[in-house]
Amino acid sequence: MRVYESEVPGVGRKFELELTGGKSAVVVVHHDGRCELFRRDGPDADGEKILDLKGEQANRLGSILEGAYFESVDVDSLSVPLGDAIIEWIEVVDDSPVAGTTLGESRIRTETGTSIIAIQRGEETISNPPPETELEPGDLLVAVGTREEQAELDALVEPT
Repeated sequence: MRVYESEVPGVGRKFELELTGGKSAVVVVHHDGRCELFRRDGPDADGEKILDLKGEQANRLGSILEGAYFESVDVDSLSVPLGDAIIEWIEVVDDSPVAGTTLGESRIRTETGTSIIAIQRGEETISNPPPETELEPGDLLVAVGTREEQAELDALVEPT
């Protein structure tokens, strides 16, 4: 990832970070500590302002982004009380092969080995969903299984 830095006379400094797909994030840090965050959808596109932060807010957000408030872990070496099993969330998209089928018809457990322990549907949470629960686009499946089983679930739910 490339970061371009330049002086903005009378204002402060500008940082532009290249993102995927030709997009970029632009951060303008003012001399008084205030920060503005813009999104550009292409090299010739105008920037769209996303955030305008006071100095203290910018410092706090910077600390969060830097990881001062949360330290990520190497998930491959993570030990949890579930043994080799982990809990993952996967969204059922519009053209997913399981959309419109019931949990039983989808054969998720039989095909992947994962167990769906809950479905988040908008503001509603369906805990321990029965086999006759119909899977709808936008559903967030909460699944427990090994990493390999979770990969198989991704492949099963992923549109073809």
